Amino acid sequence: MKSPLLSLPGAVPAEGVDEGVAAHYGDLFREQRALAEGAGFVDLSHRGVVSVTGDDRLSWLHLLLTQHVSDLPTGQATEALILSAHGHIEHALYLVDDGTTVWAHVEPGTQGALIAYLESMKFFNRVDVADRTDEFAVVHLPAGSIAEVPEGVVVRETPYGRDLFLPRADLESYAEKSGPAIGLLAYEALRVEHHRPRLGFETDHRTIPHELGWIGTAVHLQKGCYRGQETVARVQNLGKPPRRLVFLHLDGSEVHLPPAGTDIRLADEGPDGRKIGFVTTSVRHHELGPVALALVKRNVPLDARLVADTTAAAQEVVVEP
Repeated sequence: MKSPLLSLPGAVPAEGVDEGVAAHYGDLFREQRALAEGAGFVDLSHRGVVSVTGDDRLSWLHLLLTQHVSDLPTGQATEALILSAHGHIEHALYLVDDGTTVWAHVEPGTQGALIAYLESMKFFNRVDVADRTDEFAVVHLPAGSIAEVPEGVVVRETPYGRDLFLPRADLESYAEKSGPAIGLLAYEALRVEHHRPRLGFETDHRTIPHELGWIGTAVHLQKGCYRGQETVARVQNLGKPPRRLVFLHLDGSEVHLPPAGTDIRLADEGPDGRKIGFVTTSVRHHELGPVALALVKRNVPLDARLVADTTAAAQEVVVEP
């Protein structure tokens, strides 16, 4: 779905899964600084929007999600995962309940598969699930923003800012009042700085929540049964995940960033050394320079010198080994 805000001056379209919104509006570092200072807004209107209504919505979702939501207070933001039977991450949902409806935004293009799964699990519960992507656009206001929220708009308030479920028809008029518009690359740079994983970027077909630090924030360890819980409990109580998320400081003298999927090796083993991980997201940060998130094998020494292809990298612990 192409955002009307791509018509704003300087807008450069994002690519890949984020196609449809602006990567930036002409000055990446200025946009990052503005966002870090609480100014502007980010157009996330390419993300999927799903609603769940009905008297049983919270108790029903509680049975399916990794998060404890049966008593979720009205207006309180949370996040949750849906796992496979083997505990691998399939969906990530960013939720809020407004008193009558649970609203969630999800990765672009994943709402169809998510809704199909939810529909298959309704049974006799009094719930209705709907794809609201055509009607609502997600807009992000950074932490510290004093921008006004239009009356009646549902808001998810988190430590990183507020996510608005804005009527899509109001997106252009909202942009006129609440600028400057900030591109997705600035939003992603701050996401990487804060070590926040993203489905489809930091995950692959075998990722489990422990590897990314999602235990606690998206996975509640004291709630009832859900699909994949056995794997979560076993790893939590008896073992360690095979991989761990790390934050990488990259060699700033390199012209090009190592893209997602770039192999990571131990620098001491040379270019033909064994692969011990891969880059998941790399960005240029306005203060930190070139940085990245990556998944590496759990037993990689914390002081090991790494290379992402030919780019030297120093790791910072996100998930403890």
